[in-house]
Amino acid sequence: MEKATVREIGEIVKGKRVFLRADMNVPFEKDKRGCTIIADDKRIVASMETLRYLLDKGARVILCTHIGRPQSKADKHLSTKTIVSRIQKLLPDRKVFHVSDCVGKKVDEAVAALKDSEVLLIENIRFYKEETSNDLDFAKKLSALADYYVNDAFGAAHRAHASTEGITRFIPAVSGFLMEKEMKILGEAIGNPRKPLLVIIGGKKVDTKIGVFTGLLDIAETILVGGGMTYTFVKANGGSIGNSILDIPSIDFCKEVQVTAKKKGVNIVLPQDSVCADRLANDAHIQIFPSDQIPEGWEGFDIGPKTIEEFKKHIAKAGTVIWVGPVGVSEVEAFATGTKEIAKAVVDSGAVSIIGGGDSASAITRMGMQDMYTHISTGGGASLEFLEGKKLPGVEALLGMGVQIK
Repeated sequence: MEKATVREIGEIVKGKRVFLRADMNVPFEKDKRGCTIIADDKRIVASMETLRYLLDKGARVILCTHIGRPQSKADKHLSTKTIVSRIQKLLPDRKVFHVSDCVGKKVDEAVAALKDSEVLLIENIRFYKEETSNDLDFAKKLSALADYYVNDAFGAAHRAHASTEGITRFIPAVSGFLMEKEMKILGEAIGNPRKPLLVIIGGKKVDTKIGVFTGLLDIAETILVGGGMTYTFVKANGGSIGNSILDIPSIDFCKEVQVTAKKKGVNIVLPQDSVCADRLANDAHIQIFPSDQIPEGWEGFDIGPKTIEEFKKHIAKAGTVIWVGPVGVSEVEAFATGTKEIAKAVVDSGAVSIIGGGDSASAITRMGMQDMYTHISTGGGASLEFLEGKKLPGVEALLGMGVQIK
C-alpha cells in the first residue's frame, strides 16, 4: 500500500484535532426484554487499534461513522448514540462524548471542549444527504472540525462520499491501521498470492459477482461455485433446476465465463449434487438430487455430500483461498452443512485464507471460526470491488507515502 498512514502524523498530533472516519456500521437485534442491542461488535473492535493509537499520542479525536441507510434524521434507531456505551467499554481509561449532530454550533462547541486524548463521537453521518452526494460545502464544514484526517473505514472506501473523499481535499489525509491491513492483505492475495490460488464464489445471484469472476480469471487456478448462483450456471448448461433461484439476465454471462475460463486454463467447478427442499425451513422435506436434475417443486439450498468431498480435494491443494459468499443458506441450520464443511476444510488446508466480508464473514463468525482464518475483511462491497480490480475512491484520495505532513 503506497499511501501515508497514521504513523506519519503520530508524533505531531498531540493537542491536535483528528477527524477519524471509521466503519462502525454494526448490526442490531432485540434481546429477551425487547431492547435493541448490538448483535456483532467486530467492526467497532476493529477500529480500536487506530483510535487507541491516536489517543495514546494525545490527539483530540472527532470520531465519525455511518450506521445503516437512514432516510432522514427521524431514523433515531440508527443514531450513533446507540454505540457510545460499547466504545466507552472498550476505552475504559478514556472519556468518550457524543453530540447529536455532525456540523453546526453544537458540534463546534463540543469540539472546542475536547481535551487531549478524548473522543467526540458525532452523529450518524448519513443523516445528511450531503454525505452520500459528496457535497463539497458539507465536506469543507467537516474538515473545519479538525487539523488532520484519518480514514480507517475500509467498508466505505468504495464510496466517494463527503466523509471518505470530499474531506480529503481540505486537510491532510492518511489511512488508519485497519485500512492499511485490508489493502496489504487483499493486495498480496491478488498481486502475489501463494500458489495455487483457489477462489470460492457463493451467494444468491451471479450479477453481484460478475466483476469478481472477471477480475480473478487471470490469476486463479480454480474457482469453486456454490450458493444460489449454482443454478444459473446449471441452467446455462442446459440442466433442470426445479424451483431453484435463477438469475435470468446472467445466463449468457455464465456461458461466456466458462468458455473464457477454459481458454485461460482456469478450472470452474460446479456442484455435482444439491441439498434440496420443498421450502426454506428447518422442518422442510429434504432430498438430495444431482444439481442438474432437480424436479419441479424442489429448490436447491446447499451443496450436497459429493460436492463437499470434491471441493475438499481442491481446497487441500490450495496455497491461497479467497472466499466470497456462502455455498448454501447457512443461516438456516438444515442447509448450513456445506458452508460448515468447506469452512473447516479451508482451515485444515493450511492455506492463506481470506474471507471477502459480507455474508461469508457472518457465516464464519456464527461458527466461531473467525480467529482461524488469515483475514476476514470488514468490507463486503469494498472487498468485492477491490478483488474486481477497481480503484477505491476512499483510498485513492489519501496522501501518498513519503509526502511530508505538517
